[in-house]
Amino acid sequence: MDTTGSLSLRRYGPSPGSHSHDHFQVLLGLAGALELEIDGRGMRVATGGGCVIAPGAHHDFEATGGSLCLVLDSSDMGWTHCTAPALQSAPPPPALTLARYLASALQQGRPLAQAHGPALLLEAWLPPSPASRTPNPLDATARRRAIDWPALRAWAALQWHRPLSVADIARQVHLSPSQFAARCREEQGQGAMAWLRSQRLEHARLLRSGGMAVAEVARRTGYRSPSALTAALRRG
Repeated sequence: MDTTGSLSLRRYGPSPGSHSHDHFQVLLGLAGALELEIDGRGMRVATGGGCVIAPGAHHDFEATGGSLCLVLDSSDMGWTHCTAPALQSAPPPPALTLARYLASALQQGRPLAQAHGPALLLEAWLPPSPASRTPNPLDATARRRAIDWPALRAWAALQWHRPLSVADIARQVHLSPSQFAARCREEQGQGAMAWLRSQRLEHARLLRSGGMAVAEVARRTGYRSPSALTAALRRG
């Protein structure tokens, strides 16, 4: 057997009796449920579940209703890091997605599945180390993306006739509300809600300076009433 391992599709049924291997055996459930006892510890590999059996571990299995699993027999010591119970009962989603593809590829006789599947499966199953953990790309993008404030003001000027929230503004510049609020404080010197109010009031002043009636300005800028607009203009 190649060190990286050999993949196969196996159907399980009645128990064949307890046995052990001198290599790792990785099982991923594709259909049905497989009941296992590994060194006296019970485990169940249902559809979407999986487990890693360490070399030398005595195990027995039974699938009363039948079970189909993708099985990897491997001597790669990297699997030692995948034997924790948390990584067995719930394999990482990438490993499950890959397992379904490999099962299909094996059925179709695709040679690359057997050649590269074992190594890829280990890579997908391994938990990321702290040193290699990649920062959230959305957070990095949010820090890098410049906000075109003049363009945002121009867009907002066309929206004041309707209720406009911080979330609406943030969505326009592809940020979350909290990210936009932080950038607003940093770059505009005021909170997001204060920025919204100041922009709405500034637009109302502009319309009033052009001679538009208070009632029409209130309608266009989303104030509840002409009196609410008049009060805001006085305060501002």
